[in-house]
Amino acid sequence: MVNLSNTMVTKAEQEKTVYTYKVDFASLKSEIQLLEKNDFTMMKAEHERLQGEIEKLRQKLREEITRTQANVRLDLNLEKGRIRDEASAQEIKIKETDTRIESEIAGLRTQMEAIKFQILQYMVGTITGAGALILAYLRMFK
Repeated sequence: MVNLSNTMVTKAEQEKTVYTYKVDFASLKSEIQLLEKNDFTMMKAEHERLQGEIEKLRQKLREEITRTQANVRLDLNLEKGRIRDEASAQEIKIKETDTRIESEIAGLRTQMEAIKFQILQYMVGTITGAGALILAYLRMFK
């Protein structure tokens, strides 16, 4: 019996041990909750910091996009101006060529009229001469 009673625990000791375990579990629970709260606070702060960085990056991206669009618009406007200048230069060249062609055509028409007049003169002279020869021939044989 003594042997058996040595290995057994008294009710008071058992309650004391249970109470000690409950206190240890309670302190462990509060410590875990505190760590959890600290981790949550740190994670929340890290999350807010990351969101701030993301917002800064978004703003930089917007600025870059705006700057790039402005550069592209400027390049397009410059290119349009250059094309307009080239088109007006080409138009001037076309008008000069058209004027030169018109003056050449007018010169050719003038030459043609002069040649036509000369042909008409030669023809009248030839017909008059031929008529005179025919009349002379007719007079001679009559």
